[in-house]
Amino acid sequence: MDGCAGGLLRTAYLIVWDPAEAEDLVQETLLRVARRWPRVRRMDQPAAYARRILVNLATDGARRRSRRRLELAPADGAALESHADELSARVFGAVEDRLELGEALALLPPRQRAVLVLRYFEDLSEAETARTLGCSLGTVKSSASRALGRLRETLEPDAAAAACGNGHLIDTKERQP
Repeated sequence: MDGCAGGLLRTAYLIVWDPAEAEDLVQETLLRVARRWPRVRRMDQPAAYARRILVNLATDGARRRSRRRLELAPADGAALESHADELSARVFGAVEDRLELGEALALLPPRQRAVLVLRYFEDLSEAETARTLGCSLGTVKSSASRALGRLRETLEPDAAAAACGNGHLIDTKERQP
C-alpha cells in the first residue's frame, strides 16, 4: 500500500473534479482500509481493493456533491481573459481545454464518469474496471460508449447534431407507408 495514496488521489480528483473532496475521499478510503488491515494485508491486490472503496465512496456521494457544487458555482462562469502573447495563449488554451473537459465530465452520471476515469485515465482493462465497479463487462462497455457519446455531444455539438448513433445522418422526414 506504500505509494498508493497518490494514485488514489488522482483517481478521486478525476471522478469528483474537486481537490478538497478528492482529498476527503482518499482519507476516508485509507481509514476504511486501515480498519480492515489484517484482512487487506493478505490480499493479492490491496491497492485494487482500496480503489474499489474509493470509487464506491465517490459514486455514492455524487448527488450530494452535485447539489453543493451548483450552490457554490460562480454566477457568471467567466472564461479566461484574452492573452498578450502566443505562448501564453497556447498555455491558457490548453488550460481552457482541460477546464472544458472537466466541465463535460462533471455533466456525466457518476457511474459513467467512473468508467471513463478507470478505463482511460487509470488505464485499467475492461475486466479490471468491471471488477472495481462490481458490474459486468457489458455494463462497462455500454457505459463507456454512452459516456464517450455524451462527451462528444457536449464538446462537439455541431458534429453530434449532424450524426445519429452509428454516424448516419438524422432523417427528419416523416416516412410514409
